[in-house]
Amino acid sequence: MFPFFSRSKMSDAPEVNPAPAKTHEPHPLDALTGGAFSAATSGERASRIRDWLATQPDHEQLQEVFKELSGRDKGAARAVRERLDEIRRAKGQEVIAAEWAEKAQVLLAAPKLNIADALAWQRDAAKAGAPLSREPLSVLKVQVADRVKVIEDLQHRVQVQREAAVLLAQRIEVLSTKSWRDAQAALELLRADVARWQEQAQELTGDASWASVEARFPPLLDASRTQLLVVWEAFQPALAQAVAAAEDVNAPLPPVPVWADELRTARGLPTEAAAAAAAAKPARVAKPKVAPEVIEKAAQSVREALAVLEKETAEGHGKASAGAAAALRAVLKVHGKHIDSALEQQVHTALVAAGELEGWQRWSADQVREDLVAKAEALLNRPEGQALGGRKMQETLRNLREQWKQADQGGAPNHSLWKKFDEACNAAHKVVEAWLDKIRTEAAEHKAQRLALIEEVKAWAQEHANSGDWKAINRALHQFGDRWREGGHVGEKLFAELQPLWKQAISMAAAPLEAAQKESLARRHAMIDEAMALGAAPTLRIDAVKALQQRWQAEAQTVPLDRKHEQKLWDAFRKPIDEAFNRKSADRERAVTELSARDRVVLEASKALEAANASGDAQQIRAAMQALEAALRGQAQAAEAVATAQKDAQAHSEAQAGALPVATEGGAGESAETPDGGEVAEVATPAPAAPKPAARPVVAVRGDDRPGMKKDAPAAPGRGARPGDRRDGRPGDRDGARGPRGDGRMGDRADRGGRFGERPAFEDRGPRLGDTAFRAQREAMEHAQLALKKLAAQAHGEALTQLLTAWEKRDAALVPGTQDLGSGVTASVRSAWTQALTAAPKGDAAEALLRLEMAAEAPTPAEHIAARRMLQLQLLTRRNDPAPAQTWGQDVARVLASSSDAGSARRLQNVLKTLLRK
Repeated sequence: MFPFFSRSKMSDAPEVNPAPAKTHEPHPLDALTGGAFSAATSGERASRIRDWLATQPDHEQLQEVFKELSGRDKGAARAVRERLDEIRRAKGQEVIAAEWAEKAQVLLAAPKLNIADALAWQRDAAKAGAPLSREPLSVLKVQVADRVKVIEDLQHRVQVQREAAVLLAQRIEVLSTKSWRDAQAALELLRADVARWQEQAQELTGDASWASVEARFPPLLDASRTQLLVVWEAFQPALAQAVAAAEDVNAPLPPVPVWADELRTARGLPTEAAAAAAAAKPARVAKPKVAPEVIEKAAQSVREALAVLEKETAEGHGKASAGAAAALRAVLKVHGKHIDSALEQQVHTALVAAGELEGWQRWSADQVREDLVAKAEALLNRPEGQALGGRKMQETLRNLREQWKQADQGGAPNHSLWKKFDEACNAAHKVVEAWLDKIRTEAAEHKAQRLALIEEVKAWAQEHANSGDWKAINRALHQFGDRWREGGHVGEKLFAELQPLWKQAISMAAAPLEAAQKESLARRHAMIDEAMALGAAPTLRIDAVKALQQRWQAEAQTVPLDRKHEQKLWDAFRKPIDEAFNRKSADRERAVTELSARDRVVLEASKALEAANASGDAQQIRAAMQALEAALRGQAQAAEAVATAQKDAQAHSEAQAGALPVATEGGAGESAETPDGGEVAEVATPAPAAPKPAARPVVAVRGDDRPGMKKDAPAAPGRGARPGDRRDGRPGDRDGARGPRGDGRMGDRADRGGRFGERPAFEDRGPRLGDTAFRAQREAMEHAQLALKKLAAQAHGEALTQLLTAWEKRDAALVPGTQDLGSGVTASVRSAWTQALTAAPKGDAAEALLRLEMAAEAPTPAEHIAARRMLQLQLLTRRNDPAPAQTWGQDVARVLASSSDAGSARRLQNVLKTLLRK
């Protein structure tokens, strides 16, 4: 057994004392960070750092740990750096928050708060990056908003009180047009309403925020109070006087005409209107006559005002029609007594239409306002997942307010709908405020990141001021530029402040590189001048060009330039050298283009072969190939052979017009075997040349492995298999096959011409072809071979389709001929196929199909794989039976003898595609 230890106890080898293990002293900060510096892996170190950061260490500890850890593990130090950045940003925001909190407290402590100042405080604080969503600014923001809301509510209540005073005055005026008894019945209720209005007005003026109301609202409230009190103080004495006059006949009548007429009727006296009519009746006779020019002038003035009113009414201008109606009434006051009744009727109709338009405009404006209120309230009631973002909400609110302004221009304002609309818009604007807070916070963070990047660029510039690695410097500058572009969005004003700082820092960092690039440009321009001198020289020096190009590449790899600029310089450097090489190539081509007579013959033969390729006739293609080969051999009859081949090809194409050419597989080596006789071959037969020495026969080969030869061809006959056998088949006669030996010692070897005399002499191929002729003949031969292969594949596919059709219809007459099926199908095999198709279908073709798939090495369908494996095992036990590759013809006959179906036909087609090509 093998020992368990590498050294036995009886070994004489000296013992080696193991080196004492190094003892790692713990890092001083391990106790503070929970063992982060002694962690085995970076992931474990980062996890311990995160656990330590959760304990909220102070700023000094964070700086000390970051200083030690940044040199060991930048990934773990990233979390510490982020915490330091967060503390730095928090300190900056605390200073800003304290400053704006003091301003907010000053605003709140002032006895008079201007709404514009409050809104400006919130806007400027957000622009300055103050954390409005954190305390104390969040609380101060709410207090300022509440204070503004109280002031706006007071202003709104002033407008409501004004409207209420107008309504009370209208009620009093309406009561003065009715019976004094109705006014007496409504007196108590009216007195209570007036008293309540006065109490509410007193509450408004006594509110603590009344001093902050805009200056236009207190005069409005005072004017409403004065107007209401004047009407109320006139109404009460008149009603008391009417009551007294009703009780006492001798009491004076009240100053209200309706009440006075009612009391006169009760006393049996005529009314004031009847007395006035009786008094005016005799004066009517003495009415003075008006001059015609005055009447005409009055009618003209009324018609002008009437035309303006009708135009505005027809166009639907509510406010303009109201102004035109007022102007028409003013004209009527002056000239109304001088117009006729027809014009007066037109004026009355126009005024009624203007009044209806004004009422319709007011109604339509209210409809628009109600729609706007519904849209504003629906902004916060959208379905889940369809809520509007901050920017979209801001644009929507702006559009709604603009539409409200347009509605106010078309009719009288509606304060109740405005209050609902304003409340809905303010509720929806909270989304905009949250979005703006987020944008400002992100802008502050982006500003800090950009400032940190500027400082980093300055530090990097000082560190790499003397570095000579210009590629690394250029790469770093590009990385800094990418980081600046990806630094996040900031406001235009802030970006205008940061951009000069960034340009100054990056210019300082790029100054050494720019100086090196300037020197490199000078060197490259000098090399361009050298290249121009080399290109202009009468003789092109290749060694000097290579050396200059190497210098250029070394310079380009050392100092990088802008890609476009460097490409322009390279083009300028390469241009004179390329022109010199082009001149050299042009001279060479000019010499080559002078074709010899043999080149012309080859070109003509190549063109004839290309024409034959285009015709698609296999026989014509082979004839043209023979002619081209004859031209390539440089024979004297080459030109005659080309002409004859063209004439024969034209005659054959005319004779075979309309028939489909059938091609068999074959390469350039078989091109001489034409089915229509040997006429072309005779023309292309080379002229008798000098006799060549006979080649030695091949006596033994393991297999002919030359290109294009069959592997399974039998070896040439040679020596016998056993030692001692005579080469002529007679045992014992060793030299029977040699013949008589020569006189000399070497015998007939002396006639071989030296060591390599047994080899035939090289054939004289004539003069070298030009480049144009060589390329033309090579391309023509390649195209011809491809065309022959394509035609052979087409013929093979048609023959296979005809065979499957014959099997399906059981018609032996449809079986293709032996030439169409290829060399792999003999006449006996085809006869067996026709006999199988002539007889009635019988037998099962399953085993025959499996043998065919094994012979063609084709895949078997999944449902027959088990049967194929079983058949393979059976064939292994039949050692003397022929292989499937040898009996595939008989197997095809067995398949054709059975009935045809789609699956078997598909399998037979797949295997015959391969077998017929062998």
